[in-house]
Amino acid sequence: MNDRGYVNYFEILELDHDCKPGEVRKNYKKKMKDLLVEISRSNLNQERRNHFLLDIARYNAAFYILRDNERREKYWQDRSTVIELEESWREASETNSNDAERLRRSYEAALRHFLSTYLEEYMLVAGRDVECVEASNWDVAHERHAGPILRHYRQRMHQEILERLPFYAVTKPKVDWEERTRTVANILAG
Repeated sequence: MNDRGYVNYFEILELDHDCKPGEVRKNYKKKMKDLLVEISRSNLNQERRNHFLLDIARYNAAFYILRDNERREKYWQDRSTVIELEESWREASETNSNDAERLRRSYEAALRHFLSTYLEEYMLVAGRDVECVEASNWDVAHERHAGPILRHYRQRMHQEILERLPFYAVTKPKVDWEERTRTVANILAG
């Protein structure tokens, strides 16, 4: 199973899947404190600021999703579904199954939903959450600057996933060079 590109918020906060909300809060606050200390010690340019905004948004989203058991279960179910659909589609395309196109469409829809929900929408929603704002000092200006960064991040993750999928590889064209030579000769002959 290749889960690269499907954000794993448990890994971001270095947590086990059976962690309690208190552990989520503790790890989030520690990571956020370390990040804010690093930001205060850094010489910020545009690239570093974008990187830090993305890190803050990822930590906020991880905390926002994982601290609520219902939201956590929904996130993990959506993530597992997308990964399973990718595997099913990959198997169907390798065996030239008739279901390959149907599975591809299902996978594409699930992937778009997962990426837009968990890599953009929840990152912005978490930035409005009271606990996240308090720990990360996130404000309206951060959200305004983060919108394009999060869209770019989502698109980058989408591209990373697409590059490993069955339809992404470009097949070499089959060219009959003899026929092409005859056609060109006929055209030039007039």
